Amino acid sequence: MTDCRLKSHPILDIPAASEFDFTFDGQTIRAKRGEVISSALFAAGIKIFGHHQRDGAPQGIFCANGQCSQCMVIADGKPVKACMTLAAPGMMVSSCEGMPELPHKDAPVAFRTVETIETDILIIGGGPSGLRAAIELGQHNIKTLLIDDKMTLGGKLTLQTHAFFGSIDDCFAGTRGHEIGQILAGMVAKQESVEVFTGATAVGVFADKRVGIQHGSRYVLVSPKAILVATGAREKSLAFPGCDLPGVYGAGAFQTLVNRDLVRPTDRLFIVGGGNVGLIAAYHAIQAGIQVVGLVEALPKCGGYKVHLDKILRLGVPVWTSHTVLRAFGKTEVNAVEMAAIDERFRTIDGTSRKIDVDTVLIAVGLAGLDELYKMAKRAGIPVLASGDAKEIAEASAAMFSGRLAGRKLLEMLGKPTFVPETWEPLMATLQSKPGMTNIEKPKPQNALVYPVIRCYEEIPCNPCTQVCPHNSIRLKGDEITSLPELAGECTGCGRCVSICPGLAITLVMEDYDDAKQSALVIMPCELDSAPFLRNRIVTTTDLEGRAVGEGRVIAVRKSPVLDRRDLLMVEVPFEQRLEVAGFMVQQPSQDFERAPEEADGDIIVCRCERITKREIAREIRNGARDMNQLKARLRTGMGACGGKTCTELIERIFKEEGVPLDDVTAPTERPLLAEVPLSVLACMDEDDE
Repeated sequence: MTDCRLKSHPILDIPAASEFDFTFDGQTIRAKRGEVISSALFAAGIKIFGHHQRDGAPQGIFCANGQCSQCMVIADGKPVKACMTLAAPGMMVSSCEGMPELPHKDAPVAFRTVETIETDILIIGGGPSGLRAAIELGQHNIKTLLIDDKMTLGGKLTLQTHAFFGSIDDCFAGTRGHEIGQILAGMVAKQESVEVFTGATAVGVFADKRVGIQHGSRYVLVSPKAILVATGAREKSLAFPGCDLPGVYGAGAFQTLVNRDLVRPTDRLFIVGGGNVGLIAAYHAIQAGIQVVGLVEALPKCGGYKVHLDKILRLGVPVWTSHTVLRAFGKTEVNAVEMAAIDERFRTIDGTSRKIDVDTVLIAVGLAGLDELYKMAKRAGIPVLASGDAKEIAEASAAMFSGRLAGRKLLEMLGKPTFVPETWEPLMATLQSKPGMTNIEKPKPQNALVYPVIRCYEEIPCNPCTQVCPHNSIRLKGDEITSLPELAGECTGCGRCVSICPGLAITLVMEDYDDAKQSALVIMPCELDSAPFLRNRIVTTTDLEGRAVGEGRVIAVRKSPVLDRRDLLMVEVPFEQRLEVAGFMVQQPSQDFERAPEEADGDIIVCRCERITKREIAREIRNGARDMNQLKARLRTGMGACGGKTCTELIERIFKEEGVPLDDVTAPTERPLLAEVPLSVLACMDEDDE
């Protein structure tokens, strides 16, 4: 049996967890304690979990976040989502083939009274924003209930191994995301007035001003005085031929498998989308030893931070802007992808298509805030705020500060004395802002024997390098946190700036390494396994944007004096290359491209849950449909497990393609329940009767 578990990781520990066996379609599967079924199956090399009832199409994972049903399996006789269900010793799991049967139950059932809970504040979402708000409320002794649908608090922080940008003082800049999640969860645990429900999903806000919550096998109604919706965001999707094949899924699902569950789900990865999510996913893949064969971005420029882009270019990841994915190939799983160049109107340019062998395609084309509960609370007349990505899509550093600000505003809503510094709103706007101007300057030699080369050329909110220098020699050029840093004093060569920079954008040049000036020493950050970089190893050095400069010899590897799990590589390079060298290559760009075959495009699955195609939807639009609810009734779009969360935006694009303005289209009606809830839970049945 294939073993796809990570054996080592440069950032994450590989814990020694107890193991047990369960079966999948009669095959013995080895799982780790606390592991969900889908991750255990992926670790065993199994990526197809069943076949759809409509057309027999293979089903695998897609969101790995409980919001779709692509990973449905039958566990001990019950249909469950494999990504949300813990594997258990002796569990009998089978693939879901077609429509699952309900368990037979002829005996009468007993019902319990629905439990009700009263609280001052209900926080929905235990990610960076919700946690930070809970801390603010707890410090003021406000009775607060914090719920999250995962078993561990932290939200997407738990999936982030990179150091964060922003302000050290306000949002833990320079600390790794998963560590920030642990810090915040620990701070919440110390707040006596804050109660936490993990594994709890808010399924609706009702007209009687109560919120329905499924907490494990219990259903409760919560009556809050005010609500904070900190539910984060969902990933947007793309529709193209083959987009529904197992192996095409979101970057969040990939990071869940790799960084949370320590599973290596792919050998050859292709990424669609050059925002921060896609760029960071590429970096995380390389950390896990996965080859990233390429990344495409439809716009002429990647929208993510330049430092994120530069660091994957230096490592050898090909990035094609003004390109898009055309289709994925494969009968049961992805085995190749076709990409092509596009013009300014996003039309494919003839003769530019190429086919690349891959086994996984990550879709990272943006995020949409999860604001359904916020809208429901507004309609119900409950005082409500939104924070983090549920309010505005931004970086996690902004989400943390957004939660802190929301906590203070909730105190005001309760009539409690509080104070919101006048600097908070402007800082919030700065942290949420898009990257500013880019000003690339060619590094210049300094009148010193040792000095840093700072390649931070884009205006983003970040200040760790200015905080760690013991001589205060690195300063921002302006008063804003988005101002670019510069060397403005003496350098003693301590390497602390190299160690802390979240973008790996600083190297240290030592000109006194060789008296004859034939070579110099460049000290650069490294967050990969050190084994490939042992002393005297020859590496291909690269410049700022990944172009090969020459060869360097690794003299030594030292531990970072500031940031845990970051090494400092001391590389001997020719003296004349000392200012040009910014990094080193770890993978050679793939050259095994071929012209894509001239095949007629198949139809495109738009509604994944019900497997409704683009042609079916376009036909209804041409026949006069202008109401999304009509499409629901006629085709069942949006009627599946995700409740239209994945396909609604894709359907809106089809309306526009058909020449129908969205102002003429009636949006689908949002009704509870927002997530699937077993009837046994809603009915508050005794567990023995389920």
